[in-house]
Amino acid sequence: MTRPERVAELIKKEISRILHERVSDPRIGFASVTQVKMSPDLQNANIFISVLGTKEEREKTFEGLKSAASFIRGQLGNAIEFRSVPRISFVYDKSIEKASKVFAIMNKLEREAAEGNKLSNQKKKK
Repeated sequence: MTRPERVAELIKKEISRILHERVSDPRIGFASVTQVKMSPDLQNANIFISVLGTKEEREKTFEGLKSAASFIRGQLGNAIEFRSVPRISFVYDKSIEKASKVFAIMNKLEREAAEGNKLSNQKKKK
């Protein structure tokens, strides 16, 4: 594991803790840190956030995160010793949303297959 990857993991854990324990902005809904990508020089961190809720709730959450970014960065600097605390940017992570859609499609296909098997079995009995 490279140094940027190790730092990213550490930042991911710490920002998750900060969001849940320190940030009190009511706009920030159910947000989870899914991934952190560091620049090779460790000066920038892209924080990938997954948000459960509607598009409006997601937008409010990101407004709250943007507003709290300097506070979160300060808390991060207090929690982890850095030569220079990385600049943080929040990025919407669509992976959970996409996975949810895939599971919904798979469930639909399974139901259709089960219904098809029922019809097929009923025809064989006649």
